[in-house]
Amino acid sequence: MAQATIDRRPTDSVGWRPIYAALGGLVALGAAFSLADPARIPEVQNLFLVFGSLMIEAVPFVLLGAVVSALIEVYVPASAFEKLALLPRPLQLPAAGLAGMAFPVCECGSVPVARRMADKGLAPSAAITFMLAAPILNPVVIASTVVAYRGRETFWPMVLGRMSLGLVAAVAVGWVMAGRSKEALLRPRPDVDHEHVHPERSKPTAFVSHLTGDFIFMGRFLVLGAFVAGVMQTFVPQSFIGRVADTPVLDLVALMGLAFLLSLCSESDAFVAASFVQFGVGAQLAFLVFGPMVDTKLGFLYRGTFTKGFLRTVVLVVGAVTLAGTLWIEVLIG
Repeated sequence: MAQATIDRRPTDSVGWRPIYAALGGLVALGAAFSLADPARIPEVQNLFLVFGSLMIEAVPFVLLGAVVSALIEVYVPASAFEKLALLPRPLQLPAAGLAGMAFPVCECGSVPVARRMADKGLAPSAAITFMLAAPILNPVVIASTVVAYRGRETFWPMVLGRMSLGLVAAVAVGWVMAGRSKEALLRPRPDVDHEHVHPERSKPTAFVSHLTGDFIFMGRFLVLGAFVAGVMQTFVPQSFIGRVADTPVLDLVALMGLAFLLSLCSESDAFVAASFVQFGVGAQLAFLVFGPMVDTKLGFLYRGTFTKGFLRTVVLVVGAVTLAGTLWIEVLIG
């Protein structure tokens, strides 16, 4: 019997240039300031602290997302996702969004899972809806929001408001993307996961291959995104928060922008939002809805996964839904 073979395509080194640049910058900074007294340069200390914190916080969830992604590719048949396409068209996107409750992954981990779902035959618009909804609707995030706001008068508006606005925003983006094909939305990946597996190849081997491919693919963009987020967070004046807290609409936009800059993981951002006591319910909700869908590190992940124009569409649609929804909730409560 002929021996099993695996066809591997050449690796495209161009895709690694962003991570080489980011790591090179970190090495250069470290070498430069190793000759000086780090205590005299608190900004540099803060930069590396933010970068390291984001990596420590996000990498486990990227790994978790890669694990789920590999499990879907190797062990879940394509028919499981084709059944979702059999639902009536008006129900497909909401069902995909609610499916995020079954996956305990944050925004970083949901990207490879969504791509794998699209590769397995799920409509791209439904996969995108899942990708955006999962970081808000997954049980770990719901639990963290409950803990962060327990005992407060705003408990129910914050918990239910975050879940409902997150689902509406995710479905809205999916609806806008509904007319686009997988080829028009997803970038090709010549550098990873281009293996044509012989049927005799074992599933555990295939699982490890897909796991490492997805983890490396997402991890390189995470490194660059975390580095940029650290730079932004270090040099943005913190006094800005206090000056805009009492300005209508501007307070919402400010916390949306802050969520973008901080690039917090959705499992922990509720505790940060709850500390902004000078801001109202609407502004805190804007922080908790916009951030898990659009932040600095996700910008790099989206650009590496999806075609040109996707990030702009997500920012505009999620931003509009978040502003309209939080303004309505403020009026309803207040």
